[in-house]
Amino acid sequence: MQQLAGIARGHWDGDTLVVTTTNFTSKTNFRGSPQSTRQDIFASETMRVVERFRLSGPDTIDYRFTVEDPSVWTRPWSGEAPFRRFEGPIYEYGCHEGNYGLANILRAARVQEAAGQVADAPVPFNRFAPK
Repeated sequence: MQQLAGIARGHWDGDTLVVTTTNFTSKTNFRGSPQSTRQDIFASETMRVVERFRLSGPDTIDYRFTVEDPSVWTRPWSGEAPFRRFEGPIYEYGCHEGNYGLANILRAARVQEAAGQVADAPVPFNRFAPK
């Protein structure tokens, strides 16, 4: 079975959570949305992504990933980034290109601040919340 986002499976390797995602489709747009003006890169059915999450300190997770797809790239490529603990709500990442509502949200907050009011915090969207 194949899916646009692939199928992820995880396991522990010592103190590291390893997540391997396979079973992508040739319709998986690896770089950008279909409306993008840049050249899109589509994965093949052989793409494989391996992610590693390791607690490196009381407030830090080391995140590393490797992408391989011999039908698309000449060799695998990798990246890494630290994830740091922070206080506050976590918002789902979403691209804001073409999100014209964002400008109005920010404009309304600036008007509230200019009037000496505390700007309302946006209500986070939670797609997993019960309806």
